[in-house]
Amino acid sequence: MTNDLPGSDAVTDFVFSSPPDDKAALEEGSTFSPRFDANGLITAVVNDADDGRLLMVAHMNAEALSKTLVTGIAHYWSRSRRSLWQKGETSGNRQRVIEIRTDCDQDVVQLSVHVEGHAATCHTGRRSCFYRLVVAENGTVKLRHDETRPLFETKEVYGK
Repeated sequence: MTNDLPGSDAVTDFVFSSPPDDKAALEEGSTFSPRFDANGLITAVVNDADDGRLLMVAHMNAEALSKTLVTGIAHYWSRSRRSLWQKGETSGNRQRVIEIRTDCDQDVVQLSVHVEGHAATCHTGRRSCFYRLVVAENGTVKLRHDETRPLFETKEVYGK
């Protein structure tokens, strides 16, 4: 992680600017003003910093994004649990953020990470949450596993 990336400041919290009305300022300017949706969330696409593999897609609220920037460890908002969570807090598979990018509209962030621990991102124990292919065959749509296996025993880690 370079000095201008997450976790490099002693700041305790960030307050994000509202998106500008001027499209050119939003798309070409230097002010990070994430466009959270009506639920206060922004989509986070997460990839492996070394090989680019898509690991997961999650959501962040302002607090999760701020904590990620301050600590350099990925934090997300769980829509199902309605709570903030640090990725890997239970499993030890923390995501150390190497780089954060945003798209032209600033309504999505992309995190490039190094995964600690077993190097798994998915709660199923796999490296990536994207371990199934959507396949159309003979007029039906099915899911086919890509043959990746869990990297750890989930019952031992999560106790479920």
